[in-house]
Amino acid sequence: MNPPTLALDALDPVSAPATLRSQVLVLGANGRLGRAVVEAFAQAGWSVLAQVRQDRGGWPAGVRAVVADLADAAALVRAAEGTTAVVYAVNPVYTAWDTELLPRAREGLAVAAALGALFMLPGNVYGFGEAMPLQLRPDTPQRPTAVKGRQRVALEAEMAAWPGLRSVVLRAGDFFGAGTGAWLDLVIARDLLPGGRARRLTYPGPRDRVHAWAYLPDLARAFVAVAQHDAERPDLREAHRVFTFAGHAATGAEWLDALEAAAARCGVVPEGGWRHASMPWGLIRLAGWVWPMGRELSRMAYLWRVPHALDGSALEAAVGRLPSTPLVDALTASLQALGVRGLGPAPEVRPARG
Repeated sequence: MNPPTLALDALDPVSAPATLRSQVLVLGANGRLGRAVVEAFAQAGWSVLAQVRQDRGGWPAGVRAVVADLADAAALVRAAEGTTAVVYAVNPVYTAWDTELLPRAREGLAVAAALGALFMLPGNVYGFGEAMPLQLRPDTPQRPTAVKGRQRVALEAEMAAWPGLRSVVLRAGDFFGAGTGAWLDLVIARDLLPGGRARRLTYPGPRDRVHAWAYLPDLARAFVAVAQHDAERPDLREAHRVFTFAGHAATGAEWLDALEAAAARCGVVPEGGWRHASMPWGLIRLAGWVWPMGRELSRMAYLWRVPHALDGSALEAAVGRLPSTPLVDALTASLQALGVRGLGPAPEVRPARG
């Protein structure tokens, strides 16, 4: 049975405990990152409020869904009294960042500030631009060269300057795992999904370049570790912090090798071997004249040409050793969740526990 939905119009704040230790509010909890974060905090014993516009159910035990629009800050603040951390997992449509990215984020910032809670943002590498060095650290200068990079830098600047707000950015590479809607299922392993021909893997960039990846269950546990550290060590709190999450740094060739090994674990071994294909970036750029998504993707295509990895040493120095699921295990679990099956039963794979 699904946990009850928290009806905002029926909420009686007086009847709730005055303070709730270790309570987190996850904004945008229906998304891939949001769901992973909800699960990670619930597993860690936190009280979890999942903000959604529509309750789809399926929450872990003890999680309460808060059905409200992000713009209704007053209702969210009433519902989330006692919250100590707010995770901003809202994911505006990729082609609508110009009009939605900053306004939606400001709504989340306002909620966290009103609650007096730590605001936690999943960052990315867009702000570093095409001249970024191989190793990216929290203090690596951001020099964005694309519109989306400038927008992300502007968002982080607003966080740092928001009056009375404590905030943290946890930068990570490309997401995979914990659902659909990422490079793994939309492009790279699309032919492995049910109905596909299960022979071709399409890698978006040169196979000799290092690319940063983040397995969402591991990244979600990193958010828990940072929030827990903030709750337990108030003497070390800072107004604004930036961390980089190491995740997995792999060349295209290493990624494809790991993906083939993961597919074999799922019982998928194509007769005659695998075929490797590349993204038709030239055609995508041309299509961008009439296809908004093609335009946005082509603007960020440099991320596949410029090698980059994230250094997680500062993060682990702050919060301790973090779980890290080996790449083949992470890809196996991801393929299983996508319904990839071959001739035999696949082994059960769980995220690393640390």
